[in-house]
Amino acid sequence: MEVTNTSSIMWFFRDKGFDDPSIDKMLRKCKQLEKAQSDVASENWDYLSNIVGIQERKLPYIVSRCPKILTLRLDERLIPMVECLSSLGRNPREVASAITKFPPILSHSVEEKLCPLLAFFQALGVPETQLGKMILFNPRLISYSIDTKLTVIVSFLASLGLDQDGMIGKVLVKNPFLMGYSVDKRLRPTTEFLKSSVGLSEDGIKSVVMNFPQLLCRDVNKILKPNYDYLKECGFGDSQIATMVTGYPQILIKSVKNSLQPRIRFLVQVMGRGMDEVASYPEFFHHGLKKKVESRFKLVKKNNIDCSLREMLDCNTKKFHEKFGFSEVFNCNQNGMYMLLDKSVSLLACDYCSNRQAKEVSA
Repeated sequence: MEVTNTSSIMWFFRDKGFDDPSIDKMLRKCKQLEKAQSDVASENWDYLSNIVGIQERKLPYIVSRCPKILTLRLDERLIPMVECLSSLGRNPREVASAITKFPPILSHSVEEKLCPLLAFFQALGVPETQLGKMILFNPRLISYSIDTKLTVIVSFLASLGLDQDGMIGKVLVKNPFLMGYSVDKRLRPTTEFLKSSVGLSEDGIKSVVMNFPQLLCRDVNKILKPNYDYLKECGFGDSQIATMVTGYPQILIKSVKNSLQPRIRFLVQVMGRGMDEVASYPEFFHHGLKKKVESRFKLVKKNNIDCSLREMLDCNTKKFHEKFGFSEVFNCNQNGMYMLLDKSVSLLACDYCSNRQAKEVSA
C-alpha cells in the first residue's frame, strides 16, 4: 500500500513539473509524503490556486518549502487557517502573499498557535486593527514559541524602559521582524553599543527604539560601527553623534559610500556649510540629494536667500515655494515630474508640454 501511495504521489509531482531530485528532497523532508494520497494532494493544490489565489507558478516553490501542506486535510487545517488569516487582512491577496512568504504557516493549528499568538500581542497593547498587519507582514511569527522566544524579547524591551502605555506593542507593530532576533546575539549587543560607544542615555535608547526599532536588529560590527567610525572621521563630536542618532537613527545604517559621503561632500564643498548645522538637523541625510537638496539649494542661492538647512528642507514643495516666494510648481511631463521656477525665470516648454501650450509664465 505504501509503495502504491509513494508511486501515486510521485506521478502527481511529475505532473506538476517537479524533477526527481526535487521530489526525493521533499520525500526526505516530509516522511508523511510517502503515505500521502494523490487525490488529497491534488485537492489541496487546487484549493491554494483557485480559492486562496496563489499563482500557479509560485505553488512549486511553496510546496517544496513545506511539502507537508499537501498531506493535510482541508477541513481540519488549511481552510480554518486561511479563513482566520482572511479575517485579519483587508485584501485577499495579503493571505496569498503571507503563505508565499512562509508556507509552513498552513501547517500550524488555529486553536493551538494562532489564537494564543493573537492574544499575546493584544495583551502587549497591539490594537486589534494592527494584529492582522503584523501576522500577514511577518507570518513567521506563528512559528515562535511564546514561552521560550517571544516572552524573552518582551522582557528585554521592558528592561529598556518600554513597559508603559503599550510601548512594546507600538514597537512590534513598527517592526514585527524584531521578534525573530536573538536577545543575546543581536538585540543586547546592539543596545550596549548604542550606550557605551554612541553614548545614548536611557531616554535616548527609548526614543530610538520607539521611532526606529529596526536599528536594534542591525549587526554592530558590519553596519553600526563602520557608520559611527565614519561620523567620527568627519569631525563630529561624541555629543553631536549621540544627538544625531537620537534624532535620526537611520544615520547608523545608511550606506557610507552611497549616502553619507555624497551628502557631506555636497554640504561642505558646494553649499559651504559647516558640520555643526547638520549635527542639529540630522534629517538632512533623509532627503534626496539630487531631487531635493541640490534643486532647492540652487534656487535659494540664485535668489540670495539666507536660510538654515531645516528651513530649506523640512517642508513639502508647495510650502517651500510659499515660504520663499517662488512661482507655482508646473507639471511638465506625464510622469508628474516638477520644474521649479523662480520669479525671474521664463518657462521654456518641454516637448510634452509644447503639444498643449507654449507660453511664458511670470510670477
